[in-house]
Amino acid sequence: MIQVPIAEVLQPRSPLAVARDVVALGKPRLASLVLCTTAGGYWLAPGHRDARTAAALLAGTALVVGAANALNEFLERDVDALMRRTRDRPLPAGRLDPSVALAVGLGLPCLALPALALLTNGVTASLAALALFSYVVLYTPMKQRSSLALFVGAVPGAIPPLMGWTAVTGRLDAGGLALFALLFCWQLPHFLAISMYLKEDYARGGLRVFAVVHGDRATRTWAAATSLLLIPVSLLLLPLELAGPLYGLAAALLGGGLAGYGLTGLWQRGAANRWARNFFLLTLAYLTLLFAALLVSGR
Repeated sequence: MIQVPIAEVLQPRSPLAVARDVVALGKPRLASLVLCTTAGGYWLAPGHRDARTAAALLAGTALVVGAANALNEFLERDVDALMRRTRDRPLPAGRLDPSVALAVGLGLPCLALPALALLTNGVTASLAALALFSYVVLYTPMKQRSSLALFVGAVPGAIPPLMGWTAVTGRLDAGGLALFALLFCWQLPHFLAISMYLKEDYARGGLRVFAVVHGDRATRTWAAATSLLLIPVSLLLLPLELAGPLYGLAAALLGGGLAGYGLTGLWQRGAANRWARNFFLLTLAYLTLLFAALLVSGR
């Protein structure tokens, strides 16, 4: 890997600017999406819910997500410096010393995991630890070696709604696993679109994402296939009685629309980046609207 030197001497900065960069290590926009899916799993789970457990769940999840992202940025700081979309992050830009990210990444779980175990339950804390481990130890280094990182990375992204479920039920069961499967399958077309849209940038950073390794045509084929897979997986929530007819209608329409646009990519010849960007935005709209229908039509 090409080594990019990090500034050895940082210029004096205001405490507010430093705090802003420390917060940025946790990728707040990504963390907010994770918290939404966690809250969705908590809301849909059968059983007693209370404000203390909900607050502990969301706070603990936010800290674990922040730790995972900080460690990811610590490990990938040289790669980030090579890519346009990441080179202005605090570490590659030299605004923070890498030791700060390491301290945040190692320190937050020491607070979050015991708190989750004490204030929710051991199953939820174990799932949080699994998400942290799989994201940092497995997925992050694997991105530089294999396109199979796509499937490994979908695991920690699918765990948060399962954590929400187990925070209420205290166990793994069909309902929680169905939510896990839904988020796992959703991430596949979502990240395939990103890998194609930002292919040149990923190649510049030496990351072996799907589109870099397999090319645009294979990426479009997999994007279409995985978006089709979302339809039956999303409808699994109906026989499990997690949602009603309104959700079923929304899942069918949203899934059909996403898959339909995904299929158009199979015969696209030009404007690859525009198609990939539009498909990426559609995956975000799909998840937002699907969860809104699920929360309205759910338990």
